[in-house]
Amino acid sequence: MSAVGLMFVGAVLFVNGLLLLGRIDGKGAATFNLFVGALQVAIPFYLIATAKTPDDILLASGIFLFGFTYLYVGISNLAGQPATGLGWYSLWVAIMATAFGITNIVKFSDPTIGLLWLQWAVLWALFFVVLALGKDRLTPLTGWLTLILSFTTCTIPGFLLLLGEWGRVPAWLVLVVIAATVAALLPIASRTLRPAPAAADQAETGVPVSVP
Repeated sequence: MSAVGLMFVGAVLFVNGLLLLGRIDGKGAATFNLFVGALQVAIPFYLIATAKTPDDILLASGIFLFGFTYLYVGISNLAGQPATGLGWYSLWVAIMATAFGITNIVKFSDPTIGLLWLQWAVLWALFFVVLALGKDRLTPLTGWLTLILSFTTCTIPGFLLLLGEWGRVPAWLVLVVIAATVAALLPIASRTLRPAPAAADQAETGVPVSVP
């Protein structure tokens, strides 16, 4: 992926994380999503047009997953559309991001980039669960993961790529960062997944309860 594009994906993930946490309104985030979405569509068009091998086309095509996601977010927020369609699209993107992660690890022997793709796959899967399945309780967890990954998988790697230093980053360091991310999110996940009082009452009494 283009280093410049990756760095700006970090910026839009930062904005969208704040959107999920209720710090930015939808229309306020929409404009920047459109900017980055347009960038992440223009870049792969250029890379594919100038590609010299099928592998070049394969690697460039994954960037469209980001570009169309942010265009979708921007247009949906400006139009006030329901997020269900975006959620189901995110499921397809999560599947494809997993495929790109495995491809980078197995075909191109590039575990560091592959691990980045697998983290993005998890993030898109959470977008699917929250937006398509309506599991609103996971919104804070998704928002914080989006904020963290905006730096650990995009801003920092993009800047290191610009410096020409990303090749010196070992796969074990990426795994350490993933472990640290999981540890940081465990308290939020614990609060998020804790059964509601009504559910606890149901478990004790056996009386069915309606959980919104």
